[in-house]
Amino acid sequence: MYDKSDPRSALAKAAPAAAPHTVYYPAEYGLFYKDPPQEAGPNGKTWYARGQNFIIAYTEAAPGAVFERKGQPDEYVAIIPNPETPVVATSGAQTETTDGYSLLILPPGDSRITLAKGGVIVRLFSPNTVDIAAKCSNAAAFAECHITVAPFKPWPAPKDGFKIRAYTLDVPDEPGRFGRIWRCTTMMVNYLAPQMGPRDITKLSPHHHDDFEQCSLALEGSFIHHLRWPWTVNMNQWREDEHAHVQSPSITVIPPPAIHTTRGMEPGLNQLVDIFAPPRLDFSMKPGWVLNAADYPMPDGE
Repeated sequence: MYDKSDPRSALAKAAPAAAPHTVYYPAEYGLFYKDPPQEAGPNGKTWYARGQNFIIAYTEAAPGAVFERKGQPDEYVAIIPNPETPVVATSGAQTETTDGYSLLILPPGDSRITLAKGGVIVRLFSPNTVDIAAKCSNAAAFAECHITVAPFKPWPAPKDGFKIRAYTLDVPDEPGRFGRIWRCTTMMVNYLAPQMGPRDITKLSPHHHDDFEQCSLALEGSFIHHLRWPWTVNMNQWREDEHAHVQSPSITVIPPPAIHTTRGMEPGLNQLVDIFAPPRLDFSMKPGWVLNAADYPMPDGE
């Protein structure tokens, strides 16, 4: 359910789920602003939390911090949310540099990210990154697969091969386009337009997803995530509504098929980033929505 001014109101209606879910799972939270980091050392402080199909590593990096991956099984993403955060990314003979406020896609294999001045970096991994999955504060919640979530399946490889790809986050809004969306083989990132002040409560967007999670990464401000699980014939399955007021930085993992909508609450800046793994087909089908669509082909038959 979307207000008519919301670009998502033009999305094709999803087909009804094949059958009602027989089990529900709770939302998961990574409250980086209050919980202790899972790692603290020369590179800075890092918090890890996950959904079934993605892993989030939020780091307050120290000057000169180096983040290295050896034998990475698939692509991963790095978000540099602040300007004046110089980053050097290397993989093989390739080197890419940015001044911050950017999104990087790193290839499988060996790679390195260096932050000369330190700063915030958020890395996004698939569940195939098992060494990082084990570090997550909520790893136990996903010791067994959540059967409401479709199994992780990567999208096709780029036609020009795997390499470092760097994109600026400084993309102006455009009428009819929802947020600022990039995708790769493993992830879709929607860096939503900054919201100044509390959200208009007459234009909320309660909706649900049949079989995929949504990760809402709060980078600035605070948010209330409203969640409601549909009633079923089995009352033992019912869950209480949640109205979780979270600050930044944090993640909220919204499970299917919970009905959800989110309100930014602060009088100043509220910045939210939505993350999906693998990429969403409905967003990808909308012309102009995925800013790097030319770099990554759609699945066969789409």
